[in-house]
Amino acid sequence: MSINNSAKDRQERFDHGMAVLSSIDGESGEKVIDSLADISPELGHQVVAWAFGEMYSRPQLAPRDRQLVTLGMLTALGGCEPQLDVHINAALNVGLTPDEIVEALLHAAVYCGMPKALNATFVAKRVFTDRGLLPGDLGQ
Repeated sequence: MSINNSAKDRQERFDHGMAVLSSIDGESGEKVIDSLADISPELGHQVVAWAFGEMYSRPQLAPRDRQLVTLGMLTALGGCEPQLDVHINAALNVGLTPDEIVEALLHAAVYCGMPKALNATFVAKRVFTDRGLLPGDLGQ
């Protein structure tokens, strides 16, 4: 493979990933990538080309299911509140309701503990407030 073809393939993977990222995360995801331009543009490229272009675009899981998995993983990891903010917005963008998101974070408490579930839930509360959304039956 020539260097030109390699550069073209790299750009095509990035372009495909940006289309997927934009459809899921919208402006929030693009801001994350833009914020990496001056420190690690290669990390931004890999997030777009690999994570979104390769993984998020796989047909075996629907976008809403991928977001549920992502919310659970970020909650369990802890310390991922900025990423939770982006992915809670993404979850809403792909059709999850605030109630479903709150339930997923509540369910995560069983496996990763109350502190991590609390932190994730507070991020969700901030996202819902910013978007003018409130879960319908909190505490049910």
